[in-house]
Amino acid sequence: MLRVAVPNKGTLAAEAAQVLREAGYRQRTDGSELVCRDVDNEVEFFYLRPRDIATYVGSGDLQLGITGRDLLLDAGGPAEELLDLDFGAAEFRFAARPGTVSDERGLAGRRIATAYPGLVEAHLTKLGISATVIRLDGAVENAVRLGVADVIADVVATGTTLRQAGLEPVGEPILRTSAVLIANPHLPPDGALSQLRRRLEGVLVARRYVMLSYDVRVERLDEAAALTPGMESPTVSPLHREGWVAVQAMVRRSEMHRVMDELYEVGARAILVTDIHACRL
Repeated sequence: MLRVAVPNKGTLAAEAAQVLREAGYRQRTDGSELVCRDVDNEVEFFYLRPRDIATYVGSGDLQLGITGRDLLLDAGGPAEELLDLDFGAAEFRFAARPGTVSDERGLAGRRIATAYPGLVEAHLTKLGISATVIRLDGAVENAVRLGVADVIADVVATGTTLRQAGLEPVGEPILRTSAVLIANPHLPPDGALSQLRRRLEGVLVARRYVMLSYDVRVERLDEAAALTPGMESPTVSPLHREGWVAVQAMVRRSEMHRVMDELYEVGARAILVTDIHACRL
């Protein structure tokens, strides 16, 4: 049975559970449950702290896991990213009081507080900068105000918490993070593992694309098809009405209104959009 680690609480846990449900996997109904067995799909889900997931997967005790890219890199183990799950997006970056540190070169000799010491130390080494890294658990925004550090390094989603603490970002982001599917590269191939990855890929495509269908005159088909090339090519079917065809193609959800407007301009009619719940490409 495939053993998968998933976050046990917080926004990351809720979104991970949702994407797994959309992929056809059973999830726990009680937030206090530590294990959920999906017998039909031969998968066992273990609910763990997001910070610990990379360690369990890296050790080989669990084959797959869902966690943040920042936590994966901070763990520094053998676990590797398989798939970006496209939720939980944020930036990991340095921050300090305004006017104290102008850029990353100004970090030299500073005290940097963070809950991600492995990630920060690796980045400083890459930059050739010597600084003191202070490990703190949980929120670190008050470390500068309390005199523990000169700079912090933390995950930033909107920047509101930084501003409330009187801090501003320093330099470019260290890392752009999001939720990722991770695996131990040293484990042998597994059919259930490949199936779970394909299902998640199908969910991601279904979230990003919609199915667009419309009718258009044959002489305008090439113009319309250029607007809706689909994944490989659009599906074209003759209509009972002579000189007209029905067309279906996948288009990006973010572009659907623009494409609908442009199709209308080339004479397409009965333009309809349908959600895609799952797919295999």
